[in-house]
Amino acid sequence: MALPIRFTELVQTLESDHFVCVRQKLNETDKPQVIIINLKNNNEVIKRAISADSAIMHFNREILALKAQGRTIQVFDLGAKAKLKSTVMNEDVVFWKWYSERSLGLVTDTSVYHWDVFDPTQNAPTKVFERNTNLSGCQIINYRVNEDEQWMVIVGISQREGRVVGSMQLYSKNRGISQNIEGHAAAFGTFHAEGNANPHKLFTFAVRNAAGQGKLHVVEIDPSENNTRFVKKAVDVYFPDEAVNDFPVAMQISKKYSVIYMITKYGFIHLYDLETATCIFMNRISSETIFITASDSDSSGIVGINRKGQVLSVSVDENTIIPYLLQNPANSGLAVKLASRAGLPGADNLYQQQFETLFAQGQYSEAAEVAANSPRGFLRTPETINRFKSAPQQAGQLSVILQYFGKLLDKGKLNRYESVELIKPVLAQNRKNLLDKWMSEGKLESSEELGDIVRLHDLELALRIYREANVPPKVVAALAETGRFDEVIPYANEAGYQPDFTNLLQHIVRANPEKGADFATKLANNPGGPLVDINRVVDIFMSQNMVQQATAFLLEALNQNNPEQGALQTRLLEMNLINAPQVADAILGNEMFSHYDKARIAQLCEQAGLLQRALENTDDPATIKRIIVQTDKLNPEWLQQYFGRMSVEQSLDSMDAMLTSNIRQNLAAVIQIATKFSDLLGSARLIALFEKHRTAEGLYYYLGSIVNLSEDGDVVFKYLEAAVTMQQTNEVERICRENNHYQPERVKNFLIESRLTEQLPLIIVCDRFNFVKDLVNYLYRSQQYKSIEIYVQRVNVARTPAVVGALLALDCEESVIKSLLASVDSSQVPMDDLINEVETQNRLKILLPFLESAVAAGNQQTAVFNGLAKIYIDSNNNPEKFLKENDSYDTLTVGRYCEKRDPNLAFIAYSKGQNDLELISVTNDNSMFRAQARYLLERADPEIWAFVLNSNNSHRRSLVDQVIATAVPESSEPDKVSIAVKAFLDADLPAELLELLEKILLEPSPFSDNASLQNLLMLTAAKADKGRLMDYISRLNEFSTEDIANLLIQQGLYEEALEIYKKVNDHTSAANVLVDHIVSIDRAQEYAEKVDLPEVWSKVAKAQLDGLRVTDAIESYIKAQDPSNFNEVIETATHAGKDEDLVRYLKMARKTQREPAIDTALAFSYARLEQLPELEDFLRSTHVADVEASGDKASAEGLHEAAKIFFTSISNWPKLATTLVHLGEYQNAVDCARRANNVRVWKEVHGVCVAKKEFRLAQICGLNLIVHAEELQDLVKQYESAGYFEELISLLEAGLGLERAHMGMFTELGIALSKYHPERVMEHLKLFWSRINIPKMIKATEEAHLWPELIFLYAHYDEWDNAALAMMERAADAWEHHSFKDIVVKVANLEIYYRALNHYLQEQPLLLTDLLQALTARIDVNRVVRLFEKSDNIPLIKPFLLNVQGQNKRVVNNAIHDLLIEEEDYKTLKDSVENYDNYDAVELAQRLEKHELVFFRQIAAQIYRKNKRWEKSIALSKQDKLFRDAIETAAMSSKTEVVEDLLRYFVDIGSRECYVGMLYACYDLIPLATVMEVSWRHGLNDFTMPFMISHMSQQAATIEQLRKDNEERKAKEASQQQTDDNTPIIGGRLMLTQGPANAQPTGYGHTNGITPQPTGFPRAF
Repeated sequence: MALPIRFTELVQTLESDHFVCVRQKLNETDKPQVIIINLKNNNEVIKRAISADSAIMHFNREILALKAQGRTIQVFDLGAKAKLKSTVMNEDVVFWKWYSERSLGLVTDTSVYHWDVFDPTQNAPTKVFERNTNLSGCQIINYRVNEDEQWMVIVGISQREGRVVGSMQLYSKNRGISQNIEGHAAAFGTFHAEGNANPHKLFTFAVRNAAGQGKLHVVEIDPSENNTRFVKKAVDVYFPDEAVNDFPVAMQISKKYSVIYMITKYGFIHLYDLETATCIFMNRISSETIFITASDSDSSGIVGINRKGQVLSVSVDENTIIPYLLQNPANSGLAVKLASRAGLPGADNLYQQQFETLFAQGQYSEAAEVAANSPRGFLRTPETINRFKSAPQQAGQLSVILQYFGKLLDKGKLNRYESVELIKPVLAQNRKNLLDKWMSEGKLESSEELGDIVRLHDLELALRIYREANVPPKVVAALAETGRFDEVIPYANEAGYQPDFTNLLQHIVRANPEKGADFATKLANNPGGPLVDINRVVDIFMSQNMVQQATAFLLEALNQNNPEQGALQTRLLEMNLINAPQVADAILGNEMFSHYDKARIAQLCEQAGLLQRALENTDDPATIKRIIVQTDKLNPEWLQQYFGRMSVEQSLDSMDAMLTSNIRQNLAAVIQIATKFSDLLGSARLIALFEKHRTAEGLYYYLGSIVNLSEDGDVVFKYLEAAVTMQQTNEVERICRENNHYQPERVKNFLIESRLTEQLPLIIVCDRFNFVKDLVNYLYRSQQYKSIEIYVQRVNVARTPAVVGALLALDCEESVIKSLLASVDSSQVPMDDLINEVETQNRLKILLPFLESAVAAGNQQTAVFNGLAKIYIDSNNNPEKFLKENDSYDTLTVGRYCEKRDPNLAFIAYSKGQNDLELISVTNDNSMFRAQARYLLERADPEIWAFVLNSNNSHRRSLVDQVIATAVPESSEPDKVSIAVKAFLDADLPAELLELLEKILLEPSPFSDNASLQNLLMLTAAKADKGRLMDYISRLNEFSTEDIANLLIQQGLYEEALEIYKKVNDHTSAANVLVDHIVSIDRAQEYAEKVDLPEVWSKVAKAQLDGLRVTDAIESYIKAQDPSNFNEVIETATHAGKDEDLVRYLKMARKTQREPAIDTALAFSYARLEQLPELEDFLRSTHVADVEASGDKASAEGLHEAAKIFFTSISNWPKLATTLVHLGEYQNAVDCARRANNVRVWKEVHGVCVAKKEFRLAQICGLNLIVHAEELQDLVKQYESAGYFEELISLLEAGLGLERAHMGMFTELGIALSKYHPERVMEHLKLFWSRINIPKMIKATEEAHLWPELIFLYAHYDEWDNAALAMMERAADAWEHHSFKDIVVKVANLEIYYRALNHYLQEQPLLLTDLLQALTARIDVNRVVRLFEKSDNIPLIKPFLLNVQGQNKRVVNNAIHDLLIEEEDYKTLKDSVENYDNYDAVELAQRLEKHELVFFRQIAAQIYRKNKRWEKSIALSKQDKLFRDAIETAAMSSKTEVVEDLLRYFVDIGSRECYVGMLYACYDLIPLATVMEVSWRHGLNDFTMPFMISHMSQQAATIEQLRKDNEERKAKEASQQQTDDNTPIIGGRLMLTQGPANAQPTGYGHTNGITPQPTGFPRAF
């Protein structure tokens, strides 16, 4: 019997039934990851590197909650990549979970919090209640909340008295109280019992108490007053004997089935009915603990994860659970309830029998109850309704059918048949309120039939029903009838229905034109394409003379402006230009369309007076010229825009036509157009156009609009000409002043030629473009002196120099010039230009009065004083005084003016202005070096000094001599002298610098004791003349000894530096020079003995140590009592082997130093000197030596006795053990290793013990090594390489009993046994297979050829493929049929099945059937058959073939047929042919018809009949005289010719019985004429008469029925015609009325009162 549950193992882990959420951290260094598997999306894997302690996914949304440091909670929306919430708790969260779609439940050590993560107002979790003390010390394993969030329960477990105790806290939010309950698992659920208004709220929990008894409790919480009281349930929970410590760990309640799923620690599943707490099923589903569960998304089962990471899913098997319950009669009531409640199959017969029994007994109310509750409603059929309708009504009660409907309404929703049958009497009684109530409650199923019934009473409600029943034609009709036209198209698109929109629109337009227009627009603008022909819609509107509506419709329909809509656009514009030109004007103005017939529309626009639109739509030049000259009727702005669209030539032609037609009217427009499009049309062509028509006015105004922007000189000139012509002098003056693009020469000449009365334009041009001389010549020769004076006084004073120059060139009298100068403001005259202009003509003195008056007037311009200076110099009027005292002239200008006249005056000017280069140049040229030297020293500018002292200066030597001889001795300013010295130094003139410094320092002077200059002298001598240094050192005393000595050392002048240090008694520095630079240790030692200073001895000692004179160095350090360099001394002496000297030094150092390095070196020196007693005394005394380092070093150098002393003194057992090994003290070494308990030590001691064959001690060490898996492999290799196999096995066997025994030990022991004791391997595997590394052991057994053991390992490692292959390949050693059969059904590679079949065929043919029976569900039957056909062994698998024939495979059927034919088993063959049709029927029939047995030929005839080969089948039957079969075949053929042939055959052979049988069996197939003919010709009237009587009777009845049907049809047609005449198609009745009375277009008549369309299309009516 099949189990009542489906059990499946999925993969990975689980957080909810939608998502698997796993937190993974590979090792301590890796960052943790959160891995999410979406089980509802093909196991999609999402990985996130998240540093969180815990992560849980939402039930069904990509929302992840993270917890870090126990208190930080964050919630993220992974889909939106956004953070939803974040908070930090005040205490650690010990358990948390999603308890609803919106909220998290957080359990801390003291309280419980709820947090709605989607509520923006709830920023932090809300505290719900406090935890009770009964949960103290418990591990919280679950937290549950009921649906209305009024009840909560915390579940925890703890270890007490040797068992796991469950504790729960049940909390009521409404009452605010808690209850302590002993329990391990709990859940909330609801159950809706029959007859109750509301469902029961239930709380279920399970417990296993101290006595080992398990209980399941189901209790009601918050009972409803309207419900009957739910009886509390408490049932025993069975735990198997082997599950002594088992207890419930999880519980879920299925809403779909009202079943409790309970899972225990040991992996048992218990199913209980929620209502009765009856145990439905129990079994074990996992050998591992299932630690977390959740309800699946359909609430039909439970999913969970066990410790191995398997995801388990358990749910009710709907096909088997009811039969499973019915096996136990005691559960039949439960089975019926469960089947009814969940709609499960399996109890239909019981319901059917119960219903029939009750109905037969007249218990109609009970029968109605049974039918209403039947599973899947299989009894709720029209037949049942008819039976209740026909049942007699009992007195004083409702009719049976109404009772039945009442039960159904209480149960839920009625089906379509029930809904129709219920509504008919309700509406007949005019109780429509009940209909409204049931529809609002969803009690009725909508259908077309229901809508048709309701439509007669409530059209809106019928529309709703039609919508729900998805009856598009009637929905559209109802929408139209109710006037809701705007809903028709959306509904039709939604329903995928395509009504006849054209007819529908036609009716809507007649009823409501405005609605019709809107509806037509929606039809045309449907997103998927127009639903009606737009032309047809326009015809409909125009047939009603609805131009406005047609226009509105077309505007919407043509809004895309597609090319294919050109004809419709033309039609739209035509109808409006004829009927409403202003509308057409607006349409054209909006530029909505571009594909209409523009020529036609332009013509109509011109006729309608829309000249602007006509121009827009025509390209005909004649038409354009005809219209465009009418500028008074055109908008000027539009006209300008229109010209912008015309070509250049067309524009010019049009403008020419405009001027030619009416120049006065059109000149302004032409000017505006020319102005706007001047750049496009070209100013030259426009000027030519205006000149052609001789309109200076037009030219003036046109050019006036562009002259300010034009850069064309011709344009400006033409404008000036036009302005002069128009006598616009002010405009001429403005252009001359402001314009920058005219040709000055051309304009100047034009103005001169024009002889204007006002000369200001000419003056402006000449002034702007520097034609001053031409202007002065013209004015002077024209005797317009006043104009010249006005020019310099009022126009441009700055041009005074040029005017004066021009007048001088014209030999004007000086008095006139002086008078002119006197009349201008000197402050505005550019004096430089004036002086230069006069100076070039050697008339400079003429300016003296003007310049003196300017100075007197307060003019401080430099040029004024420059001019005066030049005049004074030329006139020799005391120039030295002026140059020295005046500060306003330009010294550079005046100096250059004086250079050739008097160099001394130039020197005065240059020195006054510090014009250094010019001064140097003039003094060099005139050999004025003394003056130059004095100037340079006084100037004190390093740059100037650098310039003159440059090697490129050919006068440098002369200058230096004057500096040393004259300038420096005369100076008394140290700073300036220092600058000069530095300049010499920077110029790299050491010899000259030495001369200068000796002059300053060695001779009496104010600078003799200057320390800086002495330092400089020493430095210069060190570079240039080292021989003078000793003399300078002895004669000078103020220099900086330290700096100079360091510099000398850098220069390699060590003896001079030593002399300086000796001079100042700096003995340490002197010693440094001797040691570091002169590098004479002997001289240094002599100097140290001479001065006998500690610091000197230290320096000497360091040098001796660096020179590896260790003994001398140590002696020097001792003299200096300097232990500071102990590290280097220790290192050098140790390498040199000077241990005795080092001991002396270290003893000295210990007097003042307490350094570990000193004590360590002293201890190790004792060790190297083998002064072990002194070493022991030292170690017992107070010291800071690094004993361990000393011991390590001693061991490294082989000083094991000393190392033993070192390690013993500090109790370093690991290293002491190693040392004892080297000393051969193995027992002591093992004792020390035990104390050290270090792997490395154990390994070293173990290796030595094995090498010395101390196996007892080696085993002690080995047991401490093999517990470390990483050391095991090396240890095994060590034993095996030495050949100690038994000792290895003994060691590994001894290690199995250790507490820390691991998989590697069991595996290596198995490998060793496989090599050296193969007979013990199987026993070892059976005992310890679960603790062995099976892949590694498989390799070992395969190498050792241990085939049974290999198969055992494959089977326990789930390597079923390899196990089966190995068993077949090593059949002689490892074959066992039952084991092979168990293994082979689990293999994954299906090819192994066929290899197994071949193997059995060769080795075990008698067991083939048993094997095939086990493999039937997974093998390819066709392949199996072909396999055995190829080897001709089909009879061996006959039972298998019969077993799988139910699959109706051709290969199987053919094989069976061949086998049965060979065995002549016609009965089985007949059954096979009749029941299975997948074979080559013709081929089989051809084989059988030749068989010698009639039974096989009969089967062949049946096959032919089955395949409609009637003639062949009948021929075979006639051949074997099987006339009955022949008659049946003819009747089944339904072919008259086949029947007639057989009938004549029977008549021919004289078989009257078969003749009569044919008439009976083939009554409908034999023509009456054929029967009468045969009967008459062969005298068979008596046998034919029954057939004739029956045929005549049937014929008469048929005629009568046709007559009645014809009469009914005519009556129905008449009634229908009357109904159609009285009923409108849609909405109210539409009537054709007289058309509008307004005037119609010429040429169209109103013959029927309807205005036809003027487009030539056929009329709509």
